[in-house]
Amino acid sequence: MTSELPVGARIRYWRRHNGNRSQAAIAGLCGITEDYLGQIERGRKAPSLDVLVALAREIGVPVAALLDHQAPTDEPAPQITAPDVASVLMGYRSASHAPASPAPATLRERVEAAWRTWQTSQNRFTESARILPDLLTDVEHAVRTHRAGTDPVARRETLRTAADLYGLLRSYCRRTGRIDLSLLVADRALRAAEDADDPLRIAGAQWNLGHVLLAQDEPEGAEQVATLAAEQIKEPETPDEHAMAGALELVAVTAQARRRNWWAARRRLERRALPKAKAAGEGNVGWTVFGPTNVDLHALSIEMLAGEAAEGLRCADRVDISSLPSLERQFTFLLDIARCYDLRKEDAAVLVHLLDLEQLAPEDVARSPLARRMLTDLRRRVRPTYRRQVEDLVDRIGLDEAPGLPDNPA
Repeated sequence: MTSELPVGARIRYWRRHNGNRSQAAIAGLCGITEDYLGQIERGRKAPSLDVLVALAREIGVPVAALLDHQAPTDEPAPQITAPDVASVLMGYRSASHAPASPAPATLRERVEAAWRTWQTSQNRFTESARILPDLLTDVEHAVRTHRAGTDPVARRETLRTAADLYGLLRSYCRRTGRIDLSLLVADRALRAAEDADDPLRIAGAQWNLGHVLLAQDEPEGAEQVATLAAEQIKEPETPDEHAMAGALELVAVTAQARRRNWWAARRRLERRALPKAKAAGEGNVGWTVFGPTNVDLHALSIEMLAGEAAEGLRCADRVDISSLPSLERQFTFLLDIARCYDLRKEDAAVLVHLLDLEQLAPEDVARSPLARRMLTDLRRRVRPTYRRQVEDLVDRIGLDEAPGLPDNPA
C-alpha cells in the first residue's frame, strides 16, 4: 500500500520498519534532540538536508526513501480474521466433536449469545474469535444432519439458525479484513434462508449482501440489491416486516451517500426509511438495530460524508443512543461526531471523542481506519497542550502496528 506521506511520517515509518529503534537513539546518533526529531516526525519541523542525510544513514535507507512521496504507509492493513474461523469456513478444519448433532434449540441459544457478544462486548473481536470456530462447526454439522433427516421442523429451525450465524460471520469477516469470506458467508446466509423458506431471513440475507457490496466499494450494486429486496416486502404489515424493509432502505440510503447523491439520500431517508421506522418502533429485527434512532444516525452520517459538519452536529444533538442494543452503532455515532469536529479542525473536541471511543470499544477504535486517520492528523497538528494525551492514545491503540479495517456500520 502506498500513500502521499509527508517527510516526517516517512522518517517515522522507516525508523520503525527498520528495527523499530527509539527516537532517542536515532536523534542522539544524528546530533539532534529527541524533541526535535519528534517534531520532525509529527510534521511540525522540516529537517535540513544535513539532518535528512544523517537520519537516512542511521535508519538505514537511501535519502530518496525519505523523499519518495509513494513510500509505504504506517498501516499495511493485514488480514486479521482468526485463523480457525477462516479454516472452518474454507473447509480446512473438520469437526473435532462427537458425531451427534446438538439440538436445534441449543444451537439457537448459542447463536443468539454470540450475536449479543458481537453487538455489546467491548472485546468483541477477541471473544468472537474464541466462540465462532466451534459454533460454526456445530451449526454446519447440524445443517448436514437435518438436511438428510426426516424432521422438517428441526430442519427448518436449523437452517434459520445457520442463516443468523452466517449474518454474524458476514459482519465479523468484513470487520476483520476478509471481504472475500464476508461475501462467501453472505451467500451461505441467503441459501440457508431460502432453504428454510423464511421471507424475513431472505430479506436479512440480502441486507447482508448489500453491506458486503458497500464494503467492496460497489455502492451502485448495493443500492440495487437493497431496492429489489425492499420491493419484495411489498406491503409490510407487521412491525418486523416494516423493520426489515426499513433496514434495506438504509442500505440504499448509504449507497446513495457514497455516490455523493446527497439530496437523493436525504430524500430517501425521510420519505422511505423514516415512515417504516415509525411503524416498526425501536428494535433489533434480524440484528439490524433498525428503528427511529438508527434513521437519525444515518441522517448524521449523510451530513458527515457530505462535509456538512455543522448540520451533522445539529443532527447529533437530536439523538439519544443510550437505549441502542448495539455498541457498534453507538461507536459509529461517536465516530461520525468526531469526524464532524475534525472537519472543523476543533482538535480538543476530536481528542475528547476519540478518548470516549476508546473507553466505549477499544478493539473497535484500534481497527477503525477513520479513527486512526483522524488520530494521525491530530498527531501532526495538535498543540503542545494536548500532545501527550494524543501520543499516549497512539501508543495504547497501536497506531503504527495494528491494522485499519472497514468503517461502515453493520
